[in-house]
Amino acid sequence: MHDVSAAHDEGKGVYFWVWGGLLFLTAVEVVLAYRQVLQPVQMLEVLLVLSVIKAALITLYFMHLKSEIRAMRWLLTISVMGCFALMWIFFFPDANRIIHLGVK
Repeated sequence: MHDVSAAHDEGKGVYFWVWGGLLFLTAVEVVLAYRQVLQPVQMLEVLLVLSVIKAALITLYFMHLKSEIRAMRWLLTISVMGCFALMWIFFFPDANRIIHLGVK
């Protein structure tokens, strides 16, 4: 077991900085979605990357994964990669079909 009190010694300031970063990333996502700055495929790629960054910040700081043991972090990383692999197998072929056929 690890010492929980020693692992959670950050002050509130760190959480406010992370919250501010999440607000900033959300504002960037909203601006990208409404302004249509990029082509749809590139915009979705950028939005997915920003969402993964936000999810990582949330899990590291607000779910306290940053202070967990290494095995727990690897278990979560492998599980998320497994979910991405399942999405790649089942979801992305349909998305690719929509891009080539168009939306009516």
